[in-house]
Amino acid sequence: MFSYKQYTLPMEENPKSYRIKSYVRRSGRMSTAQIRSYETLLPRYGIPYQPAPIDYQALFGTVQPLIIEIGFGMGMATAQIAQDHPHLNYLGIEVHRPGIGRLLWEMEMRHVENLRIIEGDAVEVLETMIPDRSVQGFHVFFPDPWPKKRHHKRRLMTRPFTMLLAHKLTKGGYIYMVTDWLDYGDLALEELTATPGLVNPYGGFAQSQPWRPKTAFEKKGLDKAHEVYEIIFEVKK
Repeated sequence: MFSYKQYTLPMEENPKSYRIKSYVRRSGRMSTAQIRSYETLLPRYGIPYQPAPIDYQALFGTVQPLIIEIGFGMGMATAQIAQDHPHLNYLGIEVHRPGIGRLLWEMEMRHVENLRIIEGDAVEVLETMIPDRSVQGFHVFFPDPWPKKRHHKRRLMTRPFTMLLAHKLTKGGYIYMVTDWLDYGDLALEELTATPGLVNPYGGFAQSQPWRPKTAFEKKGLDKAHEVYEIIFEVKK
């Protein structure tokens, strides 16, 4: 089993060894529908955190490639992607309960059965619950950019976290990130390029993928003329 702790950077690159925490828990106000969905549907579609590898076949009832989305926000795009690709299994990892409640509501309305949710820290989940070389793809759409310089160390898509992602990918797997912060996009390109075992098929930012629906957050940004930057890395052949 891959360990994130094994892949701290050299002292000259990373003077302090730390476990990245790229989020802050916010309670948020939940609607009546979100509360109902969280309380009634999470036992069905949720996976309690446990320090043991997941049995995908037992979880989904099918043997299909697995896609993991880290930080799905309110989950509308996540539900749409899962609904559009029934031949794939999806696992969403999120810490904010209003978003979990909303995604569960979407799943019920759309009759989505190939999607499961883990409420928890993505680093801990990937380290202990996801077997090595078992994931077809990772989706990381609009992660918190932590714009203040003193907070840049909280940015998710940096090493050694990208090494953890790479080690979980199966042959032919990919990492797909989208951001509207250019400096974060530039940093992610550098970090993923420096991650062993990965290659950038585009050489820089990727073309927009037509199968990815726009998130609610993205639509608001586009209305304000924000640029969107897409990044795709694949496992080296």
